[in-house]
Formats: sequence, structure tokens, C-alpha cells
Amino acid sequence: MIRLFYNLLYPVGLIFFLPGQIAKLLRRGNYRHKLGQRFGLYDREVRARLRSRRSTWIHAVSVGEVAIALKLSSKLQQADPEFFCVLTTTTTTGFHVATSEAGEGMEVLYSPLDFWPIMRRAFALIRPVRIVLVEAEVWPNLAAEARNRRIPLALVNARLSKRSEARFHRVRFLIEPTFGCLDAVCVQEPEDVERWVALGIPRERIQHVGSIKYDPAGVRVDPDLPLEVLRRFGIDRDTPILFGGSTHAGEEEILGEIFLRLRGDFPAFMLIVAPRHVERAAEIRARLQRLGLNVCLRSDAGEPGASPPDCLLLDTTGELQHWYAVATIVFVGKSLTARGGQNPVEPILAGKPVLFGPHMENFSALAQALVANKAAVQVRDPNSLQQQIAWLLRDREAAFRLIANAQAVLARHTGATARTADLVLKLASHH
Repeated sequence: MIRLFYNLLYPVGLIFFLPGQIAKLLRRGNYRHKLGQRFGLYDREVRARLRSRRSTWIHAVSVGEVAIALKLSSKLQQADPEFFCVLTTTTTTGFHVATSEAGEGMEVLYSPLDFWPIMRRAFALIRPVRIVLVEAEVWPNLAAEARNRRIPLALVNARLSKRSEARFHRVRFLIEPTFGCLDAVCVQEPEDVERWVALGIPRERIQHVGSIKYDPAGVRVDPDLPLEVLRRFGIDRDTPILFGGSTHAGEEEILGEIFLRLRGDFPAFMLIVAPRHVERAAEIRARLQRLGLNVCLRSDAGEPGASPPDCLLLDTTGELQHWYAVATIVFVGKSLTARGGQNPVEPILAGKPVLFGPHMENFSALAQALVANKAAVQVRDPNSLQQQIAWLLRDREAAFRLIANAQAVLARHTGATARTADLVLKLASHH
């Protein structure tokens, strides 16, 4: 009955939210790209490629989830040479990252809207032997269709923020039928088991395996690409670099102001900013130039013999983990002027000291563990951020202690990808 109402109301909701979604697509660009796939319409080439395949369907929303999906699918291919997967993603940036990394054993598609006629068309094309959902995306029609077709459904790297948990408890009678379709839930921390049990999932279906995102195994950092770009812009590889990773509106100017105030004490210092949304690059450049900074874009060629810029602004996607290799200190974005925080793991795995603001809600368990173990620095405001950056630039021993402590915290998740892959491969054999 609940699903019937959901499907009756879905077109109404789609119309209601459509103007906002269209505005977002227009703002991010490339909105026409394979638009039909979102409605379960696939071209002849895609249908031909998938016709003879038995696929594992992995669904990942955006760039962060796609990175987890790629890491997991790589481990699954190692374990099973015949493994083939269809990776669906919602955002254009997620699609770009997935296609740039996908090998022979993967087909990348846009995720279908969760309206039952559209979802049924997607199932008819993909014909999955199992479905793997990454982190938090459990949709009613997808889950029900999997249950009706007796296709095992797993939620991996399961993420449950405090806000989502409270919301789920308020509407537990609505979400329980959907969550009840999950055959396996792979959680990141031991305490997460009870939280998922409280939402109605049988304890025997929940496994604590650790976090794929925090698993150091299989992470590749290639410093050659950023070092070549720095050389092109005349930046010496020993230059101390303050790096703003996945920044949100307002944070770039805060970093720019801190950079200007610290430059007197650290004359060779430079700033690199990697905004979370690259389409903001022109706006960020204008704002930083108004502060008096000489700003170059990563996509600029760089003039031979030109003086190095004060700030390099990364306006390309899919390279961030490699750029952390050249940083001296990393500030993790969406934590000072916005809420939620971004992933601090990649800079830690690259061996860099990490700072973040007070808002790390999306990574609260990890952020708390890092702070408690003196493995990262959490700041209250721009002033304390400046003080801590200056401290780490002056005291390299303190920076190295932070890095060692942070890598010890992440070591608890070593093997999470392999454990998850093992559970996923066992799923199909039970049905």
C-alpha cells in the first residue's frame, strides 16, 4: 500500500521538484548528456553490449560514492575474473569520473529515476545477478523490484548520519518495507550494528566490515601529474603549499585571506584550491583576485618563464587524490562555512597533516576518532585556522606526529574492501 502511494505521488513530486533540478542541471552543465538513460531509455549499442552479460549492478550517487564503487569493483574483479558490473551514477561529475576509470569489465550508465515503469525497464536491460548500493541510496521501487525478482540486494559502506537516523525513526513504518528488502548491510563501525537493528533490519543481515573509503589498501596516488603542472607554472616542488580540498562558498576567500596574512612570515608559501564544484571556478577566481591574489587556473597552459602564481585553482575533475601528494598542509572543505564536511581520508593516505572546521557531520565518527587520537586538527573559526596553519608550518615534527597518528586510525579499516567483496560474491549463490 505504501509503495502504491509512493508511485502515485512520484509524478507529482517530480513536477514539484523539476524546476529546482533543471536549474541545478543548467548550472552544472552537460545536462543533456545521455538524458534518456535517466528515464530507462537506452541506445542500441548499450543494449547490444549488455544483452549477453550477467551483471552485478552497483549504484553510486556522486563522485565520493563512485570512488568507493570503483575500489570495490576492482577487488571483485581480482576475486572473480569473470566479474562484470554495470555502474549507475546520478551526477554528471560522477559519470565523468566513472567513465574515465572504467575498464573492460564495466558499463557506466546514469541511474534511472525510481518510478516503477522506468525501474522495470532498467532491470530488463541490466538483468542483474545481484545489486550493490553504495552508502545511503535505498530506493523503494528498486528494492521492491529486486525482492520480487529474487535478486539479492546489499548496502555497502552503509552510512547513517544522526540526522537521517532521527528522520528514519520518525517514519519507520514507511521505510521498514524498503529496508526489509536488504539481504546484507555492511557497516563501517561496530556501534553501527545496533543503529541499523533499531531501524528494523535483522541482526544476522548486518556485518561490521570497516570502511572501504578508509581502507588504505589499493589507494593509488600519482604525484607525477601535479608535479608536471607545478613545473609548467614555474612552481618549485619544495614550495610550502596550503591546500584547500573540496572547498565550498566562502572557504576559498578565508584561505586567501589567511594566505595573505601568513605570506610575510613564509615568503615562498603558495595556495592551491580545489573547489567541490568546479563550475564555480570563474566566480572563485574573481573573488580571490579582488583580494589581490594572482590566480591561475589548472586548465591554463602556463607561460614559460612566467612568475609563479600566488594561487592555483583546480578546475578539473577526477585528479584530487593525486594533488594531495604535493600539499604541505590540507584544509578539508565544507566544514567551516558549510555543514557536513568532506572526506579527510585521501590527504591522510597521501601523508599530509589535516585540518577541518567544526562541521564534519557526514564524517562524524571518523572526525571524532581523529581529534581524540591527536590525528587531525579541528578549528572553530578562521582565526584559529590561521593559528594552526602557522603552527604546522613552523613545527614540522608536530605535523609528522599528526600524520602518523592519522594513519594509525585508518589502519583499523585495512581489508574492509576485501571483506566487503567477499560478502558481495557470496550473495548471489544464496538465491
